Amino acid sequence: MEGILKLTTQDVEYVAKLARLDVTNQEKEKFTAQLNDILLYIDKLNELDTTGVASMSHAIAVTNAFREDKVSESLGTERALANAPDTRGEFFRVPKVID
Repeated sequence: MEGILKLTTQDVEYVAKLARLDVTNQEKEKFTAQLNDILLYIDKLNELDTTGVASMSHAIAVTNAFREDKVSESLGTERALANAPDTRGEFFRVPKVID
């Protein structure tokens, strides 16, 4: 499959223009080669017989990592404000950021 070009330097120039990227001639050659390698590898993968293989969204099984939702006692205002550098009553006081 080597030597077969799916993309040309002009294609890379076009995409770079759409993305508003300035690329050098050396980068155009490099990106053309890299993108062609990727596309050729995808073609190679497409040759595989995947009949009967279930579709999946992840390469490994993904499970929910969240804990069970349980009702518990809240932290409380006094404990929540215990380490605050500046408070005003029952609130955190922060520097003004909007005039």
